[in-house]
Amino acid sequence: MAIELRDVYKAFGSKEVLRGFSAEARDGETLVILGGSGSGKSVTLKHIVGLLEPDRGEVWVDGLRVDELDREGLFELRRNVGYVFQFAALFDSMTVAENVGMGLKRLTGVSKEDRLRRVEECLARVDMAGYGERLPAELSGGQKKRVGIARAIATEPRYILYDEPTTGLDPMTRAVIDELINRMKAELGVTGIVITHDMESAFRVADRFAMIHDGKQQFQGSPDEIRSSADPMVRAFIEGRPELIEEAE
Repeated sequence: MAIELRDVYKAFGSKEVLRGFSAEARDGETLVILGGSGSGKSVTLKHIVGLLEPDRGEVWVDGLRVDELDREGLFELRRNVGYVFQFAALFDSMTVAENVGMGLKRLTGVSKEDRLRRVEECLARVDMAGYGERLPAELSGGQKKRVGIARAIATEPRYILYDEPTTGLDPMTRAVIDELINRMKAELGVTGIVITHDMESAFRVADRFAMIHDGKQQFQGSPDEIRSSADPMVRAFIEGRPELIEEAE
């Protein structure tokens, strides 16, 4: 598996967030992780890039056990993992081009000319050519998300993690961002993990689903399998019908 979490536990003080969660993303696919607010979706992503260490369990990326990597190993890992933050997380004092090129500055052997060319290529790939000199304040919410994706692909990663990529967007813009996620997979061959509670968006991008509930894996399978699941918790979530849980109890 390209990315795998094995029986991961994580608590913050007395609050147990992950309680033996397992999931796997196969090479070249987009895995969508579902779960309610506070279920541990963002915590899961942070484990994948080594921002958090599990209390128990294992996290594997590209054959490397993330929770055992040293500082240098984590730096190398993060070069291969692009991260698209929930609210784009652009630096307001920097231009669009400077935001996109941030990760490239950390790479040795990349000239200024090559860096500028790569930034232009990435902006063009997300349909933002010509916006490099603008500031984030001059962009719409959807444009900021596009710039966030351009920044994530600038270092040519093998993996991209998307943290609630369609949050706060109107339906048409959500569809545009979903199309970009699919385009990154098709054109760049990246493996993606998307966390979301937007089911319409999820079905547009997912090759497979995993669902977190009560800190554990409630479901993992294909779009067809989740649609046909008889699990009341799964059905309640994807159909927006909490009464199904009450009926099951």
